[in-house]
Amino acid sequence: MNWIAALGRATLGLLAAIGRVAMFFGTAVTHLLWPPFYPRELALSLLNIGWLSLPVVGLTAIFTGGALALQIYAGGARFNAEAVVPQIVAIGMVRELGPVLVGLMIAARVTSSIAAEIATMKVTEQIDALVTLSTHPMKYLTVPRVLAATLVVPLLVAVGDVIGIFGGYAVATGTLGFNAAAYIQNTVDFLQMRDITSSLVKGAVFGCIAALMGCYFGMNSGRGAQGVGRATKGSVEAAAVLILAANFVLTGVFFSV
Repeated sequence: MNWIAALGRATLGLLAAIGRVAMFFGTAVTHLLWPPFYPRELALSLLNIGWLSLPVVGLTAIFTGGALALQIYAGGARFNAEAVVPQIVAIGMVRELGPVLVGLMIAARVTSSIAAEIATMKVTEQIDALVTLSTHPMKYLTVPRVLAATLVVPLLVAVGDVIGIFGGYAVATGTLGFNAAAYIQNTVDFLQMRDITSSLVKGAVFGCIAALMGCYFGMNSGRGAQGVGRATKGSVEAAAVLILAANFVLTGVFFSV
């Protein structure tokens, strides 16, 4: 019966971890509702998460869009359906690949940075110094980062969608012989408002998850260099898994019919 006990312990540990994260998120939301506010920290977080993430988001999106066009053309050629490249590239980038890839890039770049920064502050007792100065660490460190990510990642997703579609357009018109005007017209005609809305909503949820995991693991890191390393690794792993799980749930909500 040892395996049953091990399974029970793992299940209880997972439920406890979910509860701790939920309580952490609830505390962050409540601190968002009353002053004091820290607009400088919010502005710095917007700059770091949004503007400084544009290069990696753009490069990821353009190569993904180009590769997607090549793959769809090669697959469609087996059924004489090469003409569907514009439509499938558009729907693939906007519905799935754009939000998910941007979310994972943010998890790799931003979540790890937030977790390492806050964990280092905890190790060096800077968080204790904030408490001594009557500054709540949750309000000063967590709320601006979570709010900034929730606001700015949808914009990154929108930019990634456009660049990804452009990558497919460049490959299709430059290599595969598609007419440029017809490609753009097919893309515009095929996309629906629901596709764009789902992409932006996913971006907001993924941004919130990425920043929340960075702050949670940073605040709960162990002492020493090993604690910082474990917090950084754990935050990225948790953010990536939760982003993929949230993507599945949101896709079912928007496109279950």
